[in-house]
Amino acid sequence: MRSLRGFWLDAFVIPPIPQTVIWLIVPRLLREEKTRLIMTTLLVTFLFQFIPKLYHSVYLAKRLKKVTGYIFAYGNIWWRFKLNVIAYLTASHIAGGCWHVLATQRVMSCLQQQCEASRNCNLSIYCSKQVFSTGKLSGGNAFTKITTMCLDEDTTFGYGIYKPLLVVYAGNTLAVRILYPIYWGLINLGSFANNLIPTSDWLELIFSCCVTLAGLGLFITLLGNIQIFLHSVMENKKKMQLKYQDMECWMKRRQLPSHLRKRVRHFQRCSWAAMQGLDELELIQHFPDGLRRDIKRYLCLDLVKQVPLFHKLEDVILDNICDLVRPIIYSKGEKLIREGDPVQRMMFIVRGHIKRSQGLSKGFQATSVLEPGSFFGDELLSWCLRRPFSGRLPPSSATFTCMESIEAFGLDANCLHYIIDHFRYKFSNERLKRTARYYSSNWRTWGAVIIQLAWHRHRMRTRGVIMVQSGDIENRLRLYAAFFLSLKPHDHLD
Repeated sequence: MRSLRGFWLDAFVIPPIPQTVIWLIVPRLLREEKTRLIMTTLLVTFLFQFIPKLYHSVYLAKRLKKVTGYIFAYGNIWWRFKLNVIAYLTASHIAGGCWHVLATQRVMSCLQQQCEASRNCNLSIYCSKQVFSTGKLSGGNAFTKITTMCLDEDTTFGYGIYKPLLVVYAGNTLAVRILYPIYWGLINLGSFANNLIPTSDWLELIFSCCVTLAGLGLFITLLGNIQIFLHSVMENKKKMQLKYQDMECWMKRRQLPSHLRKRVRHFQRCSWAAMQGLDELELIQHFPDGLRRDIKRYLCLDLVKQVPLFHKLEDVILDNICDLVRPIIYSKGEKLIREGDPVQRMMFIVRGHIKRSQGLSKGFQATSVLEPGSFFGDELLSWCLRRPFSGRLPPSSATFTCMESIEAFGLDANCLHYIIDHFRYKFSNERLKRTARYYSSNWRTWGAVIIQLAWHRHRMRTRGVIMVQSGDIENRLRLYAAFFLSLKPHDHLD
């Protein structure tokens, strides 16, 4: 029954009834010179189909909101602003069109009344140009007087709210006839018809009431849209303010020192600037597995492939790795991990720069900068490939410090171990083992010292001269070599 009722409503709304009336009925009424009937027919025909169309649009909007839960939920503030402007312009066009029809009907009533009161007047409107042309109508002087009384801006005839139409007739241009009714509708809808002073005509009073109610309805709708927009914008901000207040109370209760409080506030500001109070994992955790996996693959795949060990893996393994990473934010100056601390996760840098510093002998440090697209925490790769497996996390070979606010993706140690253990058949070949050793910072440091010692000894043998300074350097290198040989990396990849 509901579908049948909707079908008949659609069948009534779709046909071009106003166009048919203008093409077939209006010319016949013009030939019969039934002016008032023409205007009444146009107005009734327009409203007769416009009101069902309006009802149909509201009905579809309600059904859309019932099914999807929102109407025009997407888009920024400019898109919503444009929708409200379009609604106001459409309503202004409708109100101005109705006003123009009724005003023209009032003008024709004035002309007919004045013509009936005069003896030498024969009013004919079959040709539209003859309505205001005094040279082609009988009783020229009499009709000139009639048009002056009806169309002059200083006339005493009771036009009421239709008097501004005389400005349109005085302009006598198509642009003025189109734009002025829209302007009239816009200014009166915006002011709730506050400036309208109608006469005692019942149709004029009804039209004035309709304009007032339409303006009030549009204003209420606009306020509702503004309220919804402000609520959506301010909701996350209010949550963040409440979170700030709770954090301040907690820091005060725990009596944290000022420098720690400053770091906490700075981190909260950075987190809000980066994510606007949104949690990405919470947003997509209820998505279907396939959709969530595709989203995280789009966000993380290029970063994950920066790891040489993951570069030539199958898509199934890469999808599982991307599904297990999580977004992490750090503020400027924070130490992600210190040298010697257990490595708990691999980090893939999305935005920002990180300083890597590694301690050397006699207080010297080797530093480098990691840019977006880089990674660190690769000690976990050889740790996961150890056989037999050891639950003790590997120590970090360097200290990593944020040079600015950092956005990154993190892959926890247990998640990485799950991936490597589950797809063990792919990680057990010799190529991946050699790749893991090649990019391991521990193996690289140990290999560099051994190569440097061998090269120095080769130079000493070819020169045949041993200087004191060279002897000191050789002794120092021997000490380094003995130190690193005693701590030769054992990753159990053999």
